[in-house]
Amino acid sequence: MATRLGLYNAACRLIGDQSLGSLTEDAERRRTLDQVYSDALIYALEQGYWNFAKRTIEASDVPSVVPVFGFQYAFTKPDDWVRTMMVSGDARFGTPLREYEDEHQYWYANVTPLYVGYVSKDPSYGLDLAQWPMTFTRFVEAHLAAEICERTSQNAAKHDLLRKMERARLMDARSKDAMNEPTRFPPSGSWTSSRGGRSNRSGWNGSLI
Repeated sequence: MATRLGLYNAACRLIGDQSLGSLTEDAERRRTLDQVYSDALIYALEQGYWNFAKRTIEASDVPSVVPVFGFQYAFTKPDDWVRTMMVSGDARFGTPLREYEDEHQYWYANVTPLYVGYVSKDPSYGLDLAQWPMTFTRFVEAHLAAEICERTSQNAAKHDLLRKMERARLMDARSKDAMNEPTRFPPSGSWTSSRGGRSNRSGWNGSLI
């Protein structure tokens, strides 16, 4: 099971530094890890359609918001939203919704309610470290190590190696996660891989980023 201290110590080992005894240890590497930790976790969640972080909701339209591009209804994205996975007018997600907009803090569509599956940063979903698969944990460890490497070691060559390790571990984590998921449709309307969004009416291109 992943823990914050475990992630810190794995990152320290990857850069060739000593492990920490606690999260309050008076050490520069601990303070540096504290600075990057929160953003690092959100970054990691943005990198895939992680099943362990998936949350499904029924979204009600917001009458006070005027939709864009002629859509009838607007839906506010939840505060824990990171990345849209699937959208449907069907609670069972039997049919993908192909005409919608995923833009900034709203989804726009011509049906209501809207059913959405998304990557969540809620502490009970994506930020619940106890639910992380081992491969995702290893990816986050490498990302943390790469983020602090130059600050703590001033070693550019090691930093480059850690970035390569991070990419390799990300690919492994995505592959393993995909093996554990049921057959599903991709987000074939307008979708986004980070905060904000752009229209994609041509459909999904098969890429995760």
